[in-house]
Amino acid sequence: MDIAQIERILAIAGGVIVAVVSAIALKNDWKTPGLDNTVFKVMLALLCFGALLAIFAGAGFLGTFPKAA
Repeated sequence: MDIAQIERILAIAGGVIVAVVSAIALKNDWKTPGLDNTVFKVMLALLCFGALLAIFAGAGFLGTFPKAA
């Protein structure tokens, strides 16, 4: 197992943990009123979206890039 596979496994595992925790926090905070809480909800949604991107990148769904010359 090389370092790239270990990095992908850690990206997927970390992404799953962050996505689940941020989705649960967003669900629990959904009904709170106020501008500060709205900003917090947007930040949690962006965190969950970023974690999903990390999962997709670790799984190889986003494509690969050629090596630099």
